[in-house]
Amino acid sequence: MPELSRTQVVVYGAIAVALLLVGARAIRAEQGSQPAFAGEFAAGTAGGDFSIGGRSSDVVVHVAGAVGHPGVYRLPAGSRVDDAVRRGGGAAPEADLEAVNLAARLADGQQVVVPERGPAGVVSTAAGGGAEGPIGLGTATVEQLDTIEGIGPVTAQDIVAFREQHGGLASVEQLDQISGIGPATMESLRAHLQP
Repeated sequence: MPELSRTQVVVYGAIAVALLLVGARAIRAEQGSQPAFAGEFAAGTAGGDFSIGGRSSDVVVHVAGAVGHPGVYRLPAGSRVDDAVRRGGGAAPEADLEAVNLAARLADGQQVVVPERGPAGVVSTAAGGGAEGPIGLGTATVEQLDTIEGIGPVTAQDIVAFREQHGGLASVEQLDQISGIGPATMESLRAHLQP
């Protein structure tokens, strides 16, 4: 193997450093906190395939309510509700984080609603509606679940037990796995519960 001249070593070293810098910059750009739809939606990917960027294992979630920057964001698979709230600019001063299960895993297409604390500690949902808003799936008690049409005390207890057994719930759709919850009950649950 021929010996390399000093000039060749310097040139090869400079090329290696340049490649490392470009690679590091590309990695940092992928980890940025840009909203998920910033470029993809405008480019016409609204048809549902969000794997164009090569990140098909990510989840896309809608962060709403009492957060700094509500919007739609892409997060790595396995992320938690707490990660989504942070990506959405963090909780606003009027946020009631006690009403949200920050440890729940995110599911693709999930909406994370951070409710506001109203006067005298009353919780109101930022998603609107009347005085009665959706119940937080991660914090709902047996008594609260029992108030939902189609849910009795036994099913309410089964939901709480299922939630505890699975370390929380990422979406209402997971409740379909509980015996006694059929399609009509699922519709009622979707209307009255939030993840």
